[in-house]
Amino acid sequence: QVQLVESGGGLVQAGESLRLSCVSSVRTFRSDTMGWFRQVPGQERDFVASITGTSTYKHYGSSLEGRFTISRDNAKNTLYLEINNVKPKDTAVYYCAEAIGVPDIAVTSEEYDSWGQGTQVTVSS
Repeated sequence: QVQLVESGGGLVQAGESLRLSCVSSVRTFRSDTMGWFRQVPGQERDFVASITGTSTYKHYGSSLEGRFTISRDNAKNTLYLEINNVKPKDTAVYYCAEAIGVPDIAVTSEEYDSWGQGTQVTVSS
């Protein structure tokens, strides 16, 4: 059963901004830590960002150059990832994930229980 549905990916021009969305059907969404990961073929899945249930804490992965913003709207059961000034190196499959019952920042794949199908982001130069 699909519990996370992503949208917002696609082909974008370098320099533009992009917002990815992830809608969760998990009942405990409001209290669950959420995260974003991305993966390029031939590479490991990299941590992008994590946010706690009430948005009190946010954490970002290394080498992101400060262009990423994670946020959530609990009234809509939705997680967001904003990417500003997108670059070709941002091209990857982006996954949202939910750490069910976890109230703290989570930065490893093993800490997350539910995953979206992944949405392709391709940035043209």
